[in-house]
Amino acid sequence: MEVVASAPGKVLMTGGYLILERPNAGIVLSTNARFYAIVKPIHEDVKPESWAWSWTDVKLTSPQLSRESMYKLSRKHLTLQCVSSSESRNPFVENAMQYTVAAAHATFDKNKKEALDKLLLQGLDITILGCNDFYSYRNQIEALGLPLTPEALATLPPFTSITFNSEESNGGNCKPEVAKTGLGSSAAMTTAVVAALLHYLGVVNLSTSSADQHQENKNSTDLDIVHMIAQSAHCIAQGKVGSGFDVSSAVYGSQRYVRFSPEVLSAAQAAVKGMPLEEVIGNILNGKWDHERTEFSLPPLMTLLLGEPGTGGSSTPSMVGAVKKWQKADPEKSQETWRKLADANSELETQLNMLRKLAKEHWDAYKCVIDNCSRLKPAKWMEGVTEPIKAEVVKVLLKAREVMLEIRNHMRTMGEAAGVPIEPESQTKLLDATMNMEGVLLAGVPGAGGFDAVFAITLGDSSRNVTNAWSSHNVLALLVREDPQGVCLESGDPRFLEITSAVSSVNIK
Repeated sequence: MEVVASAPGKVLMTGGYLILERPNAGIVLSTNARFYAIVKPIHEDVKPESWAWSWTDVKLTSPQLSRESMYKLSRKHLTLQCVSSSESRNPFVENAMQYTVAAAHATFDKNKKEALDKLLLQGLDITILGCNDFYSYRNQIEALGLPLTPEALATLPPFTSITFNSEESNGGNCKPEVAKTGLGSSAAMTTAVVAALLHYLGVVNLSTSSADQHQENKNSTDLDIVHMIAQSAHCIAQGKVGSGFDVSSAVYGSQRYVRFSPEVLSAAQAAVKGMPLEEVIGNILNGKWDHERTEFSLPPLMTLLLGEPGTGGSSTPSMVGAVKKWQKADPEKSQETWRKLADANSELETQLNMLRKLAKEHWDAYKCVIDNCSRLKPAKWMEGVTEPIKAEVVKVLLKAREVMLEIRNHMRTMGEAAGVPIEPESQTKLLDATMNMEGVLLAGVPGAGGFDAVFAITLGDSSRNVTNAWSSHNVLALLVREDPQGVCLESGDPRFLEITSAVSSVNIK
């Protein structure tokens, strides 16, 4: 029996920094870049002598990193011990494994526990795979002498091996880092592993059929369990309780999100201090999760684009640390900036929702405006528009642009005051140029900003021009698009589905 689950990466369009504090909201878009977890037994049958074993064999394989680790999971204490010589541990997957097995223990009755025991004695074979979009393949493309275009990116085989950043500081003592694009790989990976294991162990049923309302309601409860376990495992692996928007979008898809109160995970933090894990998970599953999640997706005929400027990425935790320090040092100024930013974020959300409403109620006029504006620079969008409803659509588009410029302005102010490059000068030039192109509605730095990717929202068929223009500015347009779907079951190993024979499986050394 093999279970494959996948979870999407994310782009935080609004709410950078503010989303850390309730009741500030953020708009987070989930993407078609997905992390996959494949779970199956190691042993076909339970050996007669295995009933006396006090542990479960666990094998974790990451083909893209050519890594394989072996673990022993204590069946009594649910502690995990790495028994292979792999020097590189994966705390996200390790916590996900422990927490899901503990969730099964905490929720099962006696009969189900016997079936669980049998399943665990067969061992757990877990494979993790991330779409190429999570990682930077810029160096490989340049090394192959190919242009920096999405087409060149598309020629790489799916789940290509990941290279490490070459700069090794501290005289080579420092572990090399994987170059990433900022899509939230750890949250997507943790969520995929949690979902696959919970389904495999029978704690949840993530079957995609929602034949009736009853099934849909059940499915939503199952997703809530995936969410609680994934949030807990992710926070403990990170060593801090973050806002959780990345895990929430990995589970539920695109949304407007307000964070949960950090206290809800105090039980998980107690586990680190030695409280029995089964009890901890029971507390977490019965905890008062007070996050808010509202459905959200981009208006029709709009495309999310991401571009990688090739400046090496930024450390989100250190930038967040600097902003928090500034808040303490200058509470009055920082509060004023945050209030203005929160208002602007909320206003952008209002304009986008209005566009969705206009599309629904006046489709022909809406489509006509979007097609027209996709071929024009924003300054000309209103020219020659006489019909009131079309004029209304253009007004909302222009208002959304105006608000985006305001958001960027406040983000820059905050970065300058905190002494961190939230929208560095190089990104400002790129974003200004992007926002002046034909058919571009918005452009900005997602999430905490810095040197990771930039995003743009384009109208109609204009994305082609943007990717070409980016390419000439040495910016690699990624293949990522918005996909509002969250975690889901897959019908098989993604390496063997819809993939040509050109895909080579990566050998584990």
